Amino acid sequence: MYAHILVPVSFDQDRDSKGALRAAQLLAGETGRISLLHVIEQVPSYAISYLPQGYANEARKAVEAELAEIASTLPNASAHVVEGHSGRTILDWAEAHEPDCIVIASHRPGMQDLLLGSTAAKVVRHAPCAVHVIR
Repeated sequence: MYAHILVPVSFDQDRDSKGALRAAQLLAGETGRISLLHVIEQVPSYAISYLPQGYANEARKAVEAELAEIASTLPNASAHVVEGHSGRTILDWAEAHEPDCIVIASHRPGMQDLLLGSTAAKVVRHAPCAVHVIR
């Protein structure tokens, strides 16, 4: 069992967040902590002018509420929302908070992932701890 598990949560339809949460619960046992982390990608400056005023704040509040609701269903869970590039920010958060395991959902890789790399692949390659990938 792990003492502290980080679960990056993406609200994309093609990622199995529920599977990652179930795996984290099993790996945490009764005493392990689970940290849910959602990374809000930064909106490119050229696109900001096309968004309604206050959109970013409202979107962040909605994400925080949804993540807190998910955390409330898990024992010893907390929710964290940060901004940045998903792969790098997950790794930075893990380095700062020292989980002993990361459970991350991944989609089936395609050609784009082979050329650009996916978030899960980056986390697997550079994480300072064990990583379980759920598909």
